[in-house]
Amino acid sequence: MFADSSFLSASPRETSSPRRRRRLAAGGVALAAALAAVLILVLSAGSAAKAPYRTASLAVAKQKLSVRLHQRLLRPHWIACVATGRHYQGAGVVRCNVNFGDPHIQAYCGVLQGGKLVTQYDDGAIPCGHDDAGWSSPVQNFN
Repeated sequence: MFADSSFLSASPRETSSPRRRRRLAAGGVALAAALAAVLILVLSAGSAAKAPYRTASLAVAKQKLSVRLHQRLLRPHWIACVATGRHYQGAGVVRCNVNFGDPHIQAYCGVLQGGKLVTQYDDGAIPCGHDDAGWSSPVQNFN
């Protein structure tokens, strides 16, 4: 039964030409698939890297924050944005004071990352302490 097998009777050098071509083609396809998998892994390895932070202009910060609040069904009365002089990872932080109805004014401090406004609520490391940015004249009391 095994003595009649073509495997036993043929040496590797006597292998038929079509069989050899099929083996080479299968090996080539397997090699190409392995190289493609490695290439995909190498190219996608850097995709988790985040875009660098950038300073938002006052108008852009106000517009992006307004859109974000409206998407969350929040309707502020007004938004006023000022530069704070603080920095987060090389980008200047913009503070927007949002009036949700007196006396409720909420501060949002943010920077841009990949075109998206990132605030201190998204990343707690963004500095957003109290400051007097925007106050240039003293308050006068008249009694």
